[in-house]
Order: sequence, then structure tokens, then C-alpha cells
Amino acid sequence: MAKRKDLKRAIVIDREAQLIGVYTLDYGKTYRGIPRGKVLKKTKIYAGDYVWGEVVDQNTFAIEEVEERKNLLIRPRVANVDRVIIVQTIKMPEFNNFLLDNLLVVYEYFGIEPVIVFNKIDLLSEEEKQELEYWTKIYQDAGYDVLWVSAQTGEGIDKLVDYLEGFICILAGPSGVGKSSILSRLTGVELRTGEVSAKTERGRHTTTGVRLIPFGKGSFIGDTPGFSKVEATMFVEPREVRNYFREFLRYQCKYPDCTHTNEPGCEVKEAVKRGEISCERYKSYLKILKVYLEEIKELCKD
Repeated sequence: MAKRKDLKRAIVIDREAQLIGVYTLDYGKTYRGIPRGKVLKKTKIYAGDYVWGEVVDQNTFAIEEVEERKNLLIRPRVANVDRVIIVQTIKMPEFNNFLLDNLLVVYEYFGIEPVIVFNKIDLLSEEEKQELEYWTKIYQDAGYDVLWVSAQTGEGIDKLVDYLEGFICILAGPSGVGKSSILSRLTGVELRTGEVSAKTERGRHTTTGVRLIPFGKGSFIGDTPGFSKVEATMFVEPREVRNYFREFLRYQCKYPDCTHTNEPGCEVKEAVKRGEISCERYKSYLKILKVYLEEIKELCKD
């Protein structure tokens, strides 16, 4: 194998079956990637992988080495993700905070910074805008960046670009929230999208793979399959879920292994009682753990 200094660094932006699309980082050209040597025999390659190799001809890039990954998502298989844009809507489809809270736990577990984006704000009535403000405050208070956008009108897209610059990012969220439309707005690449069914309020198509699209200054973004259900405990042990509700980490309970359920001296429950932690978030936490507390009505009194 050639010495690394003689090789070019690239990123895998497309991976489907035996086809590998490779984008060179020095002058931004896409090639078909062909693994060679040990890489061919021993290494699995995914979108998001940084690779080293050489340009063989005007269409072909020989992959000699794959850099160690900092993370690897399972659905879809994409590596080295810096940020995940979790797209939500207040309506069409209706907002599901429990689904969002499960997603946040999963991405916190993978060490990926989430940004919450509410799309379709152009469709909201005054009452629905108040609901949007309500949920925005809850998640901002919990410690998350929350943006409002409209893929239809372009409102808020410029601000979203600032969050993505220089990163590998993916869009995630339920079917029908407009992930592909946002991606098209960001990159100028028109993707096949489907309208939301009036009956189910779900998208009529689902992205089946992942392709990272280069845009801006060293930025790459991809769509992910839509879904209607995510269970955080498929990734995280129930006793560890507490570590991925970031607002809980501001408090020190009497017992270091406090689960914030039945233990005495729980500062998290006291914070819920004082209104410092959202009841909606705390209820999601208990629901993820499949725990019911009789005292929740007392904790979350208006």
C-alpha cells in the first residue's frame, strides 16, 4: 500500500449494495470507490466513512484505508455523524413529544448533538403557534437548540444552514414531516417526496437508504427513513436512560444511582415540583421506563 502522504482523503457519500460513491475533500469530485487489499477483505464501508486512497482514472477511486469511526448509526448505517436535525411538526402530522424524547435519548447515547427543527410553520393557526411556543420553551429549557422553518416558503432555512456548516449531518423524524423537502431547500437537489395523507397524516413515501449530499463549506447532509415509533430502551439500558435527559444532569440527588422514581432525596423530582424540569419531559422519562408513579399528579399540579 502507498504511504498515507501519497494518498488522497475522501468521504463516502453513497453506499448501496456493491456501489460506493466517494467524494474527494481536496477538490470536491465524486468517484466510484473500489476497495483494495485489506479493506476489500476485512472492512465494511458505510456512508460517512473517511477513507484514504488514490484516483485510478477519471471515474475510479481506489480505497486503501478506512479511518476509525467516531460513531455508527444503525438505521440507516451512516458513520461519523456530527449533528442530527430532528424534524418535527405541530400538525400534518401531529406532534408527538414522546417520540421526540425517545429520539433525543438515542442520539445523546450515540454522542450526536441534536437540533430540533419544527417545519411547516406556514400552516399554523394562531392557536397552533401558541402550542409551538409552548413546546419550544420546554426543549430550550431542557438545553436544546430549537429552530422554526418552512420548507415551503424558505423561512428559517438560512439559520439552519449556520448549524450545519462544516459537519456531517442527518435529518431524522417521523414520516411526513418534510425532511426531504428541507434537504432539497438546503442543497438544491430535488428528491422524490410524497404529500401527507389526509387520512393518516403520514408521508406516502419513506426514504429507504442514505446518501450524503455535499453543500456549503465542508458540509454533508443526508435523509433517513421515516418512522412512527422509536424505543430508546432498544439502545439504552433502562437504568442508564436518566443519563440522557440532559436537564436531569443539573441536579445531584442523595444517592448517586438514583433513578428519579421512588428514592428519597431525589432532587430531580423536587425540580419537577418546582417547575424547573418540565412535567412533560418527566412523564416521558417514566413512560420510557414503563414506570407509573401515583405521586405524578402531585408533582405535576398546575
